[in-house]
Amino acid sequence: MTVTRFAPSPTGYLHVGNLRTALFNYLIAKKTGGQFILRLDDTDPERSKPEYADAIKQDLEWLGIEWDRVETQSSRLERYAMAADKLREIGRFYEAFETPTELDLKRKKQLNMGKPPVYDRAALDLSNAEKDALRAERGSGVWRFKLDHARISWTDGILGEISIDAASVSDPVLIRGDGQVLYTIASVVDDTEMGITHVVRGSDHVTNTATQIQIIEALGGTVPNFAHHSLLTGPQGEALSKRLGTLALRDLRENGVEPLALLSHMARIGSSDPIELRANMAELIEGFDLSRFGSAPTKFDVDDLYPLTAKHLHGLDVSAVAPDLDALAIPQEQREAFWNVARDNITTRRDIETWWLLCRDGAEPVIDDADKDFVADALGLLPDTPFDADSWSNWTAAVKEKTGRKGRGLFMPLRKALTGMSHGPDMSQLMPLLRVIRAKT
Repeated sequence: MTVTRFAPSPTGYLHVGNLRTALFNYLIAKKTGGQFILRLDDTDPERSKPEYADAIKQDLEWLGIEWDRVETQSSRLERYAMAADKLREIGRFYEAFETPTELDLKRKKQLNMGKPPVYDRAALDLSNAEKDALRAERGSGVWRFKLDHARISWTDGILGEISIDAASVSDPVLIRGDGQVLYTIASVVDDTEMGITHVVRGSDHVTNTATQIQIIEALGGTVPNFAHHSLLTGPQGEALSKRLGTLALRDLRENGVEPLALLSHMARIGSSDPIELRANMAELIEGFDLSRFGSAPTKFDVDDLYPLTAKHLHGLDVSAVAPDLDALAIPQEQREAFWNVARDNITTRRDIETWWLLCRDGAEPVIDDADKDFVADALGLLPDTPFDADSWSNWTAAVKEKTGRKGRGLFMPLRKALTGMSHGPDMSQLMPLLRVIRAKT
């Protein structure tokens, strides 16, 4: 059975980059009838906040991404301690005491010598007495995993064949000096013990994957199938990382982006498949194919979400927007007619209010100077309310006969006089819903 996971840190709000990872793992699991685990990486007690954990769940629920179970790493610290003990027992875990300044000097010296800035394993040469002295002076050291200096290879689900020389990578720190367990070992232990079969994440994790493979093997676990999707950039190819704070899912929701529009976009962007609006999650699951994604950086433009949002809304039945209509107190007997007129002229749900206020309260006329006399004559011919389906055609015919105007010169000034706008629905359908404020001419 396919088992995947999404492991966000509850230290902030989810953004589009997080969503891509969550969605890929969810779709892979559900396409095969497998399990999708939401795993909160909350081992940092200072930065992890319950409100962020709640927000993560709310964002996923809004999108319709359902998890089979929730796990928290903070409840599994004992399991990580046991794994650390095992690594010590087999000689793959060692304590190191360098300060950040010392490490920085070592890196600079290596770079000056034309060597890769890799940790030199000086801590392995320390005697027990030297370690005791350093602990007395500096406190506990960090714990590093001792990599086997061999090539680490795997077949990546997106990138293809990957091979990394472990000698070109520093022995990773798995436990900090203050005892905090870091992501790498916690993730390895969880993936192993939870039976994770597939891991999809960003390509910035490729080197991390290499070290994790060795840790998994050292602990006797089964290496999952790894795949690394491309990273998102801005529409001009610029780094998106600095803007991710402005691309939080909650902000997209507040700005009116529809869940299926966002999911349809994120499930195809960066692949060889066209981006098309899907009707539901089942269609997204059925059409998802990880092998169709490429390794090149993927351009993301938030503006691309709004045409999809509009298309989604245009296809909704009046019952699907009932809560929005309830909020505006639109009378039941007017709802279907109003929605049939308004829906093709909105981009987000917030636009519904604009059209309802026009229908309910009317609009201040917009009249160009050149059209003042024409509009005054036309309004004098305006039929009495309530308007019906023939009011627009009858009115414009009468105005045409009196003024001789036709085409755009006839219709546009009248539309602007009644609605205050130069665009909108078919006036023959809109006019029966309008309350008109007559122009003062």
